Amino acid sequence: MKATWNGEVIAESNNTVVVENNHYFPMDSVKELHLTPSETRTVCPWKGEAHYYDVVVNGEINSDAAWFYPLPSEKAMNIKNHVAFWKGVEINS
Repeated sequence: MKATWNGEVIAESNNTVVVENNHYFPMDSVKELHLTPSETRTVCPWKGEAHYYDVVVNGEINSDAAWFYPLPSEKAMNIKNHVAFWKGVEINS
């Protein structure tokens, strides 16, 4: 699977974890130079507190377009150290 935005591959992995129709990419498959930490936080009742990244490519910023769970609940441990994308980031095989 590949995550692309603004013509750039942001993440690529054969080992994504699909949860609620979202592909979570292992953090070591993500080009971290395209991620800038965001202050945004949300809470999922069963996964825990999500933290966000802005996705940055060629000087353009896609605010809060990536998220992860630094301390996922026990039920969501399979997405620990994984990141997912939305807001126009394309996920393709």
